[in-house]
Amino acid sequence: MPFWLAADPLLLASKSKVRRTLLTAAGIPVDVQAADLDERALEAGAAHNEPAAIAALLAREKAHAVGRNHPGRLVLGADQVLALDGRRFAKPADRAAALAQLRALSGRVHTLHSAVACVQNGAVIFEHVSVARLTVRTLSDQFVDVYLNAVGHAATESVGAYQLEALGSLLFERIEGDYFAILGLPLVEVLDFLRRRGWLLA
Repeated sequence: MPFWLAADPLLLASKSKVRRTLLTAAGIPVDVQAADLDERALEAGAAHNEPAAIAALLAREKAHAVGRNHPGRLVLGADQVLALDGRRFAKPADRAAALAQLRALSGRVHTLHSAVACVQNGAVIFEHVSVARLTVRTLSDQFVDVYLNAVGHAATESVGAYQLEALGSLLFERIEGDYFAILGLPLVEVLDFLRRRGWLLA
């Protein structure tokens, strides 16, 4: 008997391979359609600029953008915002930006706000924001150069220029928070929601 009880797969409004892998590994069939949004414009027009509020806004808007073309489908949007001393970080645009982010994070504690929103027929039926605190060890210039050479383009695919499940683990001396949320999806909370709605076997 399958774990997933809904008629259609979950529709993931994200091109993140990690989010898709987390969901499918938990027994949830997934269709993927990335949302086409100007995230920086949404941030600029936001009513509140706290990192958690921005992450939640982006997750909702991604789900809404995809859901408009798929009535009846359950759509999941997700986003992350990294914050350090009042400054928000987006995904680095290139190696130079990744280098600048790693230098800024070196020897410091930052927060990672991971938001998820589920939308069906234009209504938000679930949302959650998880917050983690991550302490980056003091990074030498040599280490950062070797690290960026090793990870290549992946440095531009995640805020903070790291993937915790890969070589990004080498950056940290302390991590406080949910591992799944740091990877990009508060999975435990999503699974609980799906069970309560009867879409996932309890």
